Amino acid sequence: MTSAITTTNLIARLRTDLAAAHFSVSGLTGLWGIEADAALYRNQRVPAQRALAALATRLGRIEPAATLARLFLLGDSVPRADLDAALSSLGAAGAEELGLVGPVETLVRPLVDLRPYSFIDAHGAGSWWIVSDLGELALGHPLGESHVLGIGGASRTLSGLMMPTPVARALDIGTGCGIQAMHASRHAEHVVATDISTRALELAAMNAELNEIDNIEFRFGSLFEPVAGERFDHIISNPPFVITPRTEGVPSYEYRDGGMVGDALVEAVVRGAAEHLTPGGIAQLLGNWEYRGDTDAFKRLEHWLTPKAGESARGNPTAGSTAASASAAVTAPAAAASPALDAWIIEREVQSPGEYAETWIRDGGTRPGPDFDRLYNAWLNDFEARGVRQVGFGYLLLRLPGAGAHEPTLRRLERMPDALGHNPAGLGAHLAECLAAHDWQARTDDARLLRTNLTMASDVTEERHYWPGQQDPTVMSLHQGSGFGRSVALDTALAGLVGASDGDLAVGAIIGALAQLLGADEAALTAELLPRVRELLVDGFLTVSETL
Repeated sequence: MTSAITTTNLIARLRTDLAAAHFSVSGLTGLWGIEADAALYRNQRVPAQRALAALATRLGRIEPAATLARLFLLGDSVPRADLDAALSSLGAAGAEELGLVGPVETLVRPLVDLRPYSFIDAHGAGSWWIVSDLGELALGHPLGESHVLGIGGASRTLSGLMMPTPVARALDIGTGCGIQAMHASRHAEHVVATDISTRALELAAMNAELNEIDNIEFRFGSLFEPVAGERFDHIISNPPFVITPRTEGVPSYEYRDGGMVGDALVEAVVRGAAEHLTPGGIAQLLGNWEYRGDTDAFKRLEHWLTPKAGESARGNPTAGSTAASASAAVTAPAAAASPALDAWIIEREVQSPGEYAETWIRDGGTRPGPDFDRLYNAWLNDFEARGVRQVGFGYLLLRLPGAGAHEPTLRRLERMPDALGHNPAGLGAHLAECLAAHDWQARTDDARLLRTNLTMASDVTEERHYWPGQQDPTVMSLHQGSGFGRSVALDTALAGLVGASDGDLAVGAIIGALAQLLGADEAALTAELLPRVRELLVDGFLTVSETL
């Protein structure tokens, strides 16, 4: 059996070799070009294979990064000599010892997917190498039920949503390959990452060590079971939220299927969050929710947000768990009625039962044919039996009210299916700023707001439409360039207030001037504009000159 010390040494050698080979996102694009890159996103490897072959012919040699890309990204077997050259420190034998490749013979085949990953967040640009299980492209057949997923669209979405506020303790529920825990490690002093898959935990631990991240603790268990009695400042989860029929013969993939009926898994995470957050702590997750019968899904989501007395959501009672953390843990008080949570839930997409079934059957690697039709029927039968007419997908941001607060101040459920604004570093910082603005205006009375100087955000533009030959606009609106890319209709008074908000004048002074200019009653205009000002603050169109 390979010892921990030996493994650490082998991983250090692998790290050295990957860096020396320039095995990076930009490096690979340089090897095979933008078109082959785009084809790989469509799960087509032929253009990349052809580009690498042409490169080898042109150079008269095989680049180390090309060997690694063929092996770990495209799933091709490569000659042992080529791999020994590409991993000059680790060697093919060391790669086999780490479980990266199969038995080392003349040709070496991959056992895992190993690829570079780059990102930009509020802390700046970063790059890692991520190990996961081989995908459908390399396998040539549907995924196994214990598959450990690598970087996917959902994981990129959640990491982009992650608020970068510094915290002491963070929790990643259902860590998979560990990507969310690794992102959380950039703003949390200590991260606990859990999963029901020992394979996932092994790969996640390898990824953390490979990328020299040492503040993550990995624990086995379901949902909140491994952290019973503990509280965290930030909870992140890309849970296995996919709604899968609990029918014999329908595959249940660990990385996406939580083993519960319908959307009960997402409900369990939401209900369990309150007793595991510190006062003021934030939970962020992705999820699906069902529209059943004539009931709007948002009604069901609101019901989830207020757990009953003594209610707990620690997951499957048969799942294992590890001992308590060796790090200092914040413990929860005795069971009591959990407080209602602040909530900001954004629905990004709604699918019909048929669309939903097709999406996730394809995701598992099943292609059109008898098996596809059988699974399709199983999905539709399940939805029909439970009265599900649509499935929503979106983002959930939950917060435990701070010390001394008894009622939530934020309960915002909205539908935003349109394109977002331009956010190179993700939405996390924008969410944090909007939350801070909400809190500021919630504790600020009208008198103080009138004394406050505001500034229009730098990404906001104003649009005006005129009838030909007319001096006055017929339609005016504000547009947000970043964040959620919101648009707000303006009337003359609000346009004037926003236009004058350059930080020099207080809100009350601007409204007074507008009242004189428009011949309006100042008190009535104030009552009309202040609620709109609060909305523009919360949505990030206006900012407070003072520190929030």
